[in-house]
Amino acid sequence: MINKKFSLVIPAYNEASIIESTIKTLLPYLDRHFSDYELIISDDGSTDDTKAIAESIPDPHLRCVGHMPNKGKGAAVRDGMMAANGDIIAYTDADLAYGIDVIVPLLEKLEREGTDIVIGSRKLHPEGYENYPPLRLLASRCFSFLTGLLAGFQYDTQCGLKAFTAPAARQIFSRCETDGFAFDFELMMLAVRLGYTVGQLPVKIVNHRLSKVHVFKDSIKMFGDVIRIRRSVNKRLGEERGK
Repeated sequence: MINKKFSLVIPAYNEASIIESTIKTLLPYLDRHFSDYELIISDDGSTDDTKAIAESIPDPHLRCVGHMPNKGKGAAVRDGMMAANGDIIAYTDADLAYGIDVIVPLLEKLEREGTDIVIGSRKLHPEGYENYPPLRLLASRCFSFLTGLLAGFQYDTQCGLKAFTAPAARQIFSRCETDGFAFDFELMMLAVRLGYTVGQLPVKIVNHRLSKVHVFKDSIKMFGDVIRIRRSVNKRLGEERGK
């Protein structure tokens, strides 16, 4: 049993078909492993019944936040992370792509190694990219190469499983500006530039579903976002240090 208060954020956009199952899978798991916890559904301007379904589930540990209209996954994660009250704050995807059994090891690694952040890494797992569609795998590797080249780190930035100490989460997410899928790169660049320590947990996809990412269109946009983000983060942190 982990005694620190834990907040788990689930960003959601038009997830009416799975959100109830996700919540009812997570709540018993969290109750078994945490003495104090909250599950936060962060609705990204869904146009279906995602928010209504989440709000209809009566549980004191469940909270719903969000915004209208739809802005992007980055905005939803940011809303949830900034609303969280836990000593440790994590987020993962609504489809529980990496399963639920990775949540406790993620936090145990954070506690054991004393880092500020622990992120999932498909790169470090021998089966991390098993059954990935070839185009998505190619796009992921190209994106990883580009981010490594521009930012100087080789993290699996786009893995949707990350945990933070509360101070690190506040400092990083209060500075985040990216609303789209490239937000993970921005937060990791901020984390490194701010001097936070990062641990990595090998993970693999256990729940495959059709991705909402359009491989060609979104990849081109994300590549442009990476260049913009690198320039913006360096400028903003430089200005902060110059004050």
